[in-house]
Amino acid sequence: MESIIYDKSLDAKLLDKMNIFISKDVSIGKNVRIGRGVSISGKSNVGDNVEISNNSVLTNASIGNRTKILSSFVIDSSVGDDCEIGPFAHVRLNSEIKNNCRVGNFVEIKNAVIGNHTKMAHLAYIGDAEIGNHCNIGCGVVFCNYNGKIKQKCYLGDYVFVGSNVNLIAPVTLSDYAYVAAGSTINKDVDVDEFAIARARQTNKKNFINPYKN
Repeated sequence: MESIIYDKSLDAKLLDKMNIFISKDVSIGKNVRIGRGVSISGKSNVGDNVEISNNSVLTNASIGNRTKILSSFVIDSSVGDDCEIGPFAHVRLNSEIKNNCRVGNFVEIKNAVIGNHTKMAHLAYIGDAEIGNHCNIGCGVVFCNYNGKIKQKCYLGDYVFVGSNVNLIAPVTLSDYAYVAAGSTINKDVDVDEFAIARARQTNKKNFINPYKN
């Protein structure tokens, strides 16, 4: 048995056998499937038709209806309806993920608000941010929120596209329909419908003596 449908009447021995921990203050809705090694604690509440797969940890978390939490951590944060979180995502410190969002593998979200239908599929850090609806955050994007002394925020409007391997240096604002080219480092605001590209021009040097070439 890899998962169970949760019911208050479940035998405690079965939960123990599957290494599932659910604290007494937790509220769980109907038809919630829970995998092995799951921990749900604090004042967490879970909606209906939710899937919480193996080794997920929810602490003071609010999870909407029909959402999937795939081997991920949600700490002191909320996730809306019809979302998919993970696998191996980390949502923490008062983050709010609204409805129909996709947060993929190895994405960390900290103290951020994520709008409806926004996607960040893999390998990104979103710290101290407000992101609008229908945005795309590419692979390897980093919100550079700390300057060594203070944390600062990034603001993204609706329908913003951020290409892969982009650094957003806070504080910065990307307005509606802004588009940021892959590989850019952005430290100035991008206005509505603007295309931002900030990367060095490639130069190929001929007759290079490669010390590792036999």
